[in-house]
Amino acid sequence: MSELSTTNPVLNEAPLKFTAGALAEIKTLIYEKEVPADHALRVGVKGGGCSGMSYILGFDVIKDTDDVYEVEGIKMVMNKAHGLYLAGMEVDYVSGLDNRGFVFNNPNASSTCGCGTSFAV
Repeated sequence: MSELSTTNPVLNEAPLKFTAGALAEIKTLIYEKEVPADHALRVGVKGGGCSGMSYILGFDVIKDTDDVYEVEGIKMVMNKAHGLYLAGMEVDYVSGLDNRGFVFNNPNASSTCGCGTSFAV
């Protein structure tokens, strides 16, 4: 286990999975957007959206309240309290004529809405 800092050790296995397509798109975004080295991919949830909660996916600095993971060479962070909502989730990326973007397949969601980024537990 490698140390990122004394408050945020890098954990071995993330509670969620990324498909090969999602990982490729994230790596492309890191390169194209020139994401700073002190930032990591943040995955989480927040209140709001059609069904009550929505997903967070973006690049952010690491906070003391985060768990830190490394997924295929990508630093990923998640607020420790969000693991309950995201455990077992799969993040995919689709690029088709009708739909393009990240897709969240969450087994913990009791319902979702048509936008695909909002859910209820």
